[in-house]
Amino acid sequence: MTKHSAGFAASALALAVSAQAFAGTVTTDGADLVIRTKGGLEVATTDQEFSFRVGGRVQADYSRFDGFYTVNGNSADAGYFRRAFLEIGGVLFRDWAYQVNYDFSHNAGGDNRSEDGYLDEASLAYNGLRPLAIKLGRFDPEFGLEKATSSKWVTAPERTAAYDLVDWTNSHNGGLGIQLSGAAGDSLYGSAGLYAKDATNADADGDSTRQFNLRGVFAPLHEAGNVLHLGLNYAFRDLSDTAFDGRIRSRLGMRGVSTDGGQDAGSNGNRLVLGGANNTPAGAYGDDRAWGLEAAWARGPFSLQGEYVARSLEADDTAFEDIDAKGYYLQLAYTLTGEARGYKLGRFDAVKPANKQTGAWELFYRYDHLAVEDDNGAFAAIDDVEGKVHNLGVNWYANEAVRLSAAYVKARVDNASNANGDDDGDGFVVRAQYVF
Repeated sequence: MTKHSAGFAASALALAVSAQAFAGTVTTDGADLVIRTKGGLEVATTDQEFSFRVGGRVQADYSRFDGFYTVNGNSADAGYFRRAFLEIGGVLFRDWAYQVNYDFSHNAGGDNRSEDGYLDEASLAYNGLRPLAIKLGRFDPEFGLEKATSSKWVTAPERTAAYDLVDWTNSHNGGLGIQLSGAAGDSLYGSAGLYAKDATNADADGDSTRQFNLRGVFAPLHEAGNVLHLGLNYAFRDLSDTAFDGRIRSRLGMRGVSTDGGQDAGSNGNRLVLGGANNTPAGAYGDDRAWGLEAAWARGPFSLQGEYVARSLEADDTAFEDIDAKGYYLQLAYTLTGEARGYKLGRFDAVKPANKQTGAWELFYRYDHLAVEDDNGAFAAIDDVEGKVHNLGVNWYANEAVRLSAAYVKARVDNASNANGDDDGDGFVVRAQYVF
């Protein structure tokens, strides 16, 4: 067959398929359908009784770092998918909502996720008691403004290092939960949740760890570019008769030192240990409490936000001492092109470029501070171990789906060092993000 004949045949086949497609009809057993393709694929009935949406996010990171971030102080790098989510959600019979998220990168959760990825969320919510909602299944507990804000739209590539002090407060850790939440108008929001974590922290009888979370938000100003946000958080879990990994560790804003999937610094990656011990025996500790304060203010393209967290791990055995932790961050962001950060009650949202050709440009700076007092074992003769992290960066929102980020990260620690004697480190991370 000649080249021209092959081209003609291909064209004829395409026309035949096209004609067949246009000749078909779409029928429903109820209301008419509305199909939206902007930002994923959504199919919904016009009476809003049912909907089905497929979306997701992909975040590809590359970082390079040295000093404290490595065991020997030399430079190392890491390239990995930070997140690769497939998200399916929708509405059933108007009052029910479902959400299933799967992370193929297995890098969004905690340590030791499956190499094939993991189920980030599988939840069902009943909204028929508006303004109250009841949610059950697997989902992250609520604790903090940065956690409430989607990873797609947090300003820096990584959330604050201060969260490492209370990492259990906002992670489902493979367990299940039930949450009651509600809003009063556009300025008050609250939630209360009870969670059963997975068996890795079970007691001697195999009973899983129970956790309770509370969050309350007051936002008298709650529009994009005009925000005043105040929040309070509390979390509690009972570790009585439970053996667990009690280490309080931090990557100090540089995920590449130890990723859960993809390339990292391997055995040369160094994470700061601020307190606690691995293989903490059953009966050593009981109540584990965490508190959090959050505040944010935004005016036009400028935003200012910060959080303070504190944790108290109480000893049950007289051979052990209480462990106390505290941390905070302060963040400033300014959109050079004039756009305001989006805001929905209880959380920030996307920066949407006004000019689809040039996009939106945002500069940011964040300072993280974390400290732990632990008078047990190796830390008995040491004052607070502290970590201090500076994050300076830029975000380019090319459009509502594509975002490119770059950040310089500078860390310094007190009363700790790597094997080379370094107590500070430098790193640089870039990210390409696509949201659909």
